[in-house]
Amino acid sequence: MGPDTLPATTHNYLLRSAESLSEAVAAGDVATRYACAHVAALRAAAALLSARARPAGPRRRAQKNAWVLLAEVAPEMGEWATFFAAGAAKRAAAEAGSTRAVSEREADDLVRDADRFLALVEQSLGLAPHAAISVQVLGRAAG
Repeated sequence: MGPDTLPATTHNYLLRSAESLSEAVAAGDVATRYACAHVAALRAAAALLSARARPAGPRRRAQKNAWVLLAEVAPEMGEWATFFAAGAAKRAAAEAGSTRAVSEREADDLVRDADRFLALVEQSLGLAPHAAISVQVLGRAAG
């Protein structure tokens, strides 16, 4: 499947992932930054799944989360899936309003990691990677 034959859903998830990254960079508080970055990674995973996953047969299977599915559908992304799955509880705590769930460093690191992950997903789909936002994050942290 080439970039010009990708489902519209895939492109939509990629766009929404980039939007979530932008929200993470613009976020004034650490919890929101972390949560938005994690959601950006989740949307990038959804883009890859929408492009590669095939519907299961008529037999119903137990539901799996996106990170488990990603590791199955794209084994080359297995380490990323494990990494982001490990951050899901922190994201839930951050979304619930916990101010102690994540540190500023963790939030900034996750923004950079989600940015890198999105670029890898785009590349694996045969698309040109988006313009990295890491420089913006670093500039804000220094300021």
